[in-house]
Formats: sequence, structure tokens, C-alpha cells
Amino acid sequence: MTTGPSDEKSAGSGEPPDPVLRVTGLDVHYGPRRRRRRALRGVSLGVAPGETVGVIGETGSGKSTFARAALGLVRASAGSIVIGGEDVSAYGNRQWRGLRRRGVIQYVFQDPLLSLDPDLTIEDSLTDPLLVQGVPRAEAARRVRSFLARVRLSEELLDRLPGELSGGQRQRAAVARALVTEPRLVILDEPVSALDSANRVQVLEILKDLRATGVALVFISHDLGSVAGIADRIAVLYQGELVEVGAAADIISRPQHLYTRLLVSSAPTLHSAPATRAEREALRALLHT
Repeated sequence: MTTGPSDEKSAGSGEPPDPVLRVTGLDVHYGPRRRRRRALRGVSLGVAPGETVGVIGETGSGKSTFARAALGLVRASAGSIVIGGEDVSAYGNRQWRGLRRRGVIQYVFQDPLLSLDPDLTIEDSLTDPLLVQGVPRAEAARRVRSFLARVRLSEELLDRLPGELSGGQRQRAAVARALVTEPRLVILDEPVSALDSANRVQVLEILKDLRATGVALVFISHDLGSVAGIADRIAVLYQGELVEVGAAADIISRPQHLYTRLLVSSAPTLHSAPATRAEREALRALLHT
């Protein structure tokens, strides 16, 4: 690669003021010391209140590792993670569980059954996190119904188990569960990739509407087309490094890095010019460096 370790400011994106999430110089390695594999190198990114940031990359780029590190599901080898002004870099499992229990950060997985307990009704799945926070049951019931309406689900589904819902309904219920505690930050890891086109559009419209609530969203995806319509900024990961960050409109219309240009040209919904032969050959050379 021609770029060095990632630096959000050098990528021209600007650091948002008072970010809910600030990741600085993040490294993540997997495996035993002698055979360690680097999944992330020097990644720095901030996400402001009410901002949606799309983190884009192909399989193996490190995007899901970024999400897991920001959620405390994998340990960082170096760098810092600050959430809501709280440095969580050295937190253990118990401290991370406390952070999630307080509702500061929530998450939505590609498979909604990872977000929803298959043995609990939708009502219980959405109510339990509020009861853990000490919310009175009557207020919890009101809030559950309010957030169910926000994700365009009927109250008739409250007594259903996740397995009794369609895939699109389950993912919307998972989004409602993530939002019901009114977190400051929600990380969504490939939330629409397993959905058909109609459900994908509906979930994306719901996520777009959520920006008005002030919650910060990190949308992890391999599909630039899905992210382009809802993200304020887009961060592009390639082989574990952040190679480009910028306003979504700039990334789509004026991508600077070769890898970003190839991603844009390969997204049919963006109606962009196809990659030239020279760009394709340059990418092949890049992939083998």
C-alpha cells in the first residue's frame, strides 16, 4: 500500500466536536504471539452525537473487528477507545457488561437472533433491559410500545417469539431493543445484509429517521450502496487500515484512494462510472503488495 497508518485528520474528514465514540491508534491482533495476525492497524475515528458513520470494507478488511473492539468483545493490542467521555480501553468483561447494562452503548448484529433471546417474547426482550436499569414497569411498557412504533412493528407481535417473526420483523425488533434504553451510541454490524430488498429498504429508512433522535450510529457494512443514503460520513477500511474518511457525498463523488474508487465503481446503485482497466490492474497490484 502507498498509505501509512490511518490518521482521520490527514484523511480530510475533520475530528467531530465532543464525539460519543473516539477511537485513537487502534491495533487489534489475533492468534498466539509467534503467529499473530494483525486485523487492525492504527485506526482513528470519532463519531459525534446524532451522526451516522458508515464503516466500509470487503471481507477481511477489519470492519467487524472494529465493531467488536468498540463493543469490548475483543481486546485492543494498542490504542484507546473512549465512549461518552469514558476511557474503556482497559475495561474487563465485568466493566463492559456494566457499560452495556447502563445503556450507554448498544449493538445490532447481522443475525437478529444474536441480539434477541430466542426463548423470550419480543415484549420481554425489549422490557428486560429497562427493568435492569430500574425503569418502573408501567413506564417500560409505554417506552417499549413507543419504540416498536418507531421501527414500524405492530403491538400484536409483542407476545411472539423471535422465531415466529419474519427476518425483516426480527431485525426491526432487534433495532428497537437496541434503542429502547436510549443509548448514546449504537453499533450495527451488517444489519441489512441478510435481508431481501424490500426489508433492506425499510430498515435503512428507519435508521435514517433515527438521526433526529441524537443517537450516534456506526453502520458496519461491505455494501457501500446501502450506507451511502444514510451516512453523514464514510470510513473506508482496507487490510486493517483506514485509508479514507470523508463526507458521504465526497466519498461517492470524489473518492481519493484507489480502493475507494473501486468500491464506488462496483456499487451498481450508485450509478457511478465503472472502473477503468488501469484501475483494475492497479488494484490487483495493490492486493499483492
